[in-house]
Amino acid sequence: MAMAQSPGTFTATGSMITPRVLYTATLLPGGKVLFAGGSPNAFGQPVATAELYDPSTGAFTPTGNMTTARADHSATPLPDGRVLIAGGSSGFSAELYDPASNTFSGAAAGTARGYHTATLLANGKVLVAAGENSTGALASAQLYDPNSNSWSAAGSLPGARTQHTASLLPNGKVLIAGGNSNAGASLTAELYDPSSNTFTATGAMATSRAVHAATLLTDGAVIVTVRSSRRR
Repeated sequence: MAMAQSPGTFTATGSMITPRVLYTATLLPGGKVLFAGGSPNAFGQPVATAELYDPSTGAFTPTGNMTTARADHSATPLPDGRVLIAGGSSGFSAELYDPASNTFSGAAAGTARGYHTATLLANGKVLVAAGENSTGALASAQLYDPNSNSWSAAGSLPGARTQHTASLLPNGKVLIAGGNSNAGASLTAELYDPSSNTFTATGAMATSRAVHAATLLTDGAVIVTVRSSRRR
């Protein structure tokens, strides 16, 4: 049984089955959390293993393996309960996790990238933006349509970036902020508008940041915190 927790405190829970960094953790419709991929350490080879955390028991249990070992990827919950897992060290293969059957299956592939962001839009599509591949930081973006299992081009970002953040705003637009350009950490930001499928520059941050966090507040503002000024 999970331990009772007092408000405003942290308590220990069960240990993961596999040590991993550069993985994803995704809340599923039933309340469990899917942990997928990553590496045993920052320099290790990617793994295909996945596990489920049950908050009612505090325990981790193994689930089916992904179709491809990957780290630095994204995992996006879809409206139908499945999870789109895309990109990372695998290039840009993609797959879908179905919590109903507890299985992974292949999905259509897009442009190779890792350290990107993936944002579920109000129209049910997923915006995958920027990131990096063997050519360096990217300015390109794509849209995944789960209804047709297909990718289409989104407008290009004003500048290439990787290890940035993407925040879905109350008006349906997506705020892309910071990250590393090919010249180092950036303080620029831009907005993606789904209605026009375009990115436009917006106000710059006060500090150059990468590998940071961005959190949408209840008043619609976004707070950007922590890491700045240097590449991983």
